[in-house]
Amino acid sequence: MDNKVDYAKATDGTKVISDDPWLEPYADALRRRHSHINHMVKQFDEKEGGLLKFAEGYNYFGFNVDSDNNVTYREWLPSAKSVFLVGDFNQWNNSSHPLNKVEYGRWSITLPSVNGKCAIPHHSKIKIYVQFENGNCDYRIPAWINRVEQTKENPVFDGVFWNPPEKYQWRNKSPSVPADLRIYEAHVGMSSEHPEISTYTNFTKYVLPQIKELGYNCVQLMAIMEHAYYASFGYQVTNFFAISSRFGTPEELMHLIDTAHGMGLLVFLDVVHSHASKNVLDGLNQLDGSDHHYFHAGGRGNHDVWDSRLFNYSSWEVLRFLLSNLRFYVDRYQFDGFRFDGVTSMIYYHHGLSPACSYDDYFGSQVDEDGLYYLSIANTLLHKLNPNCVSIAEEVTGMACLCRPIAEGGYGFNYRLGMGIPDKWIELVKIKDEDWSVNDIVHMLSNRRYKEKNISYAESHDQSLVGDKTLAFWLMDKEMYFHMSTTTPITPIISRGMALHKMIRLITSSLGGDGYLNFMGNEFGHPEWVDFPRAGNNNSMHHARRRWDLHRDKLLRYNHLREFDVAMNKLEDEFKWLAADYAYISCKHNDDKVIVYERAGLIFIFNFHWDKSFSDYRVGSGQSGKFINALDSDREEFGGFSRIGAGPHFTEDFAWHDRRYSLKVYIPSRTCLVLKKVE
Repeated sequence: MDNKVDYAKATDGTKVISDDPWLEPYADALRRRHSHINHMVKQFDEKEGGLLKFAEGYNYFGFNVDSDNNVTYREWLPSAKSVFLVGDFNQWNNSSHPLNKVEYGRWSITLPSVNGKCAIPHHSKIKIYVQFENGNCDYRIPAWINRVEQTKENPVFDGVFWNPPEKYQWRNKSPSVPADLRIYEAHVGMSSEHPEISTYTNFTKYVLPQIKELGYNCVQLMAIMEHAYYASFGYQVTNFFAISSRFGTPEELMHLIDTAHGMGLLVFLDVVHSHASKNVLDGLNQLDGSDHHYFHAGGRGNHDVWDSRLFNYSSWEVLRFLLSNLRFYVDRYQFDGFRFDGVTSMIYYHHGLSPACSYDDYFGSQVDEDGLYYLSIANTLLHKLNPNCVSIAEEVTGMACLCRPIAEGGYGFNYRLGMGIPDKWIELVKIKDEDWSVNDIVHMLSNRRYKEKNISYAESHDQSLVGDKTLAFWLMDKEMYFHMSTTTPITPIISRGMALHKMIRLITSSLGGDGYLNFMGNEFGHPEWVDFPRAGNNNSMHHARRRWDLHRDKLLRYNHLREFDVAMNKLEDEFKWLAADYAYISCKHNDDKVIVYERAGLIFIFNFHWDKSFSDYRVGSGQSGKFINALDSDREEFGGFSRIGAGPHFTEDFAWHDRRYSLKVYIPSRTCLVLKKVE
């Protein structure tokens, strides 16, 4: 009797085994996790009126103004002894407006309207005055507040009551989600070419048109959630429901997103639910006086390396806070997707500090299943809110099933960031390309889990931070200061760096995944690094900006790199290789340093050899016919030497590298060529 399980038909969370038999020994763990996720959703249905209702916490907690201008404020402060609302509206009287304690550790107060107007003026300062269990009292900023602001005189942020008389009127609907995501990662504050903190308005006016012109179809915004320390790059969040006031008002961010939608661009939020700032006076930490309010108590509640607090994902109210935070950004700001930061830290007790890269690790005792369940519920929520919402996991260990549907036994993400790719490129550019292994390059770009989509990238903001360098700077270093002008002869270092920069980007986009990401400015080889104003650099903003002026100057070679990026994205948009099946790799010749593969009907040919060019180099093809040059890195407009012709190339009925047909091409050293079939 055959007792073999047909996992392809399984509904208990083991369907993923049908695509990956190596998961079969962990079938019980898959079932248990799947069952618990379903149990949690059922609990929301039974106790809260459903997951969507549960995630509307921002309509209950914080400040909410009704149609008659009565304002009700509620806060969850289970360890507080007494709470008072204070601010400009009552001349900071610490006792005139006490909150009432109700069930489940909640406190509330309602302020009736005054002559039909809200009792708390719009844009006025506001806080709470809390008496703790030990009898001490102090000011705190409400957890659900929508606005905080900082002054030059007072570095500690103040809560601000935000209730503008006119609500923003949205004009544009979100564009449809493309199957081939080309993501432009951007930071609003450092998006000016001047040493200053830029604004939502300036980003809308000056940067969005560039993103569209470059051919990206999505902008991913960093550092939007308010953070007291600007140099944290937005990853030490203090106020989760407030957008960064450094860059402008909520309405100005709404206008940015609305404008992007009108241009056909999706907008993603870089969301930080992996940890929170340790700040007490302007953050969540010890809001009610305890160390276990939103976070785990003791050592488990602290990330020693990041110097931050860690959420207790098993807490009902913490789940309400974080899930409502996601819905808030969908409902209020109409974000189309989320890039979840620090997922590795969330799903392992070791927070990724002890790399886990095996099936035993994925189902072992080091997995923090509370964090894994939270992320699964978050994905369930987002896809209930909007089936087209995109969720991306920043996860480095390759956690099995992370990007598979929950119904199949996965955890619901749409994509995982291919974090190993930029790390490998940085490793390679630190050595001579004579020592590069094309086998290693191909493995690095093609090694990803079946049916789990990857966002590939050659470099993001991580590789640009102070202490590291951009790819361009690793390749060309100080010569970028003196030899990027087309009015002077190109040097060997600049020639090599320009060539490899283009090749790295094209092979990463076309072979490395199912989506592609670029950090702003790196498309034209932005020099140097990113360094925010801080004590260590005398609060300089010199490196916290983008030198757009470099690519605008047609006499500088930065423009050549940018033009190649435009051409690459245009060709991808035409052939959609990011949405195509995996590439068929027909050649990875380590002596010749040549890589050849086919994807989306195109033939990609890369010659990484440092000094050897090949005439009549035979490459395989799965199709017969006439091919022409669709793109090559050696064109004059890309800073090349115009050695590669347009074609045509005709296939021969001659099998090569396990392909039915073949053709011959000229491929100079350190160049890449893409052929498209025309007949």
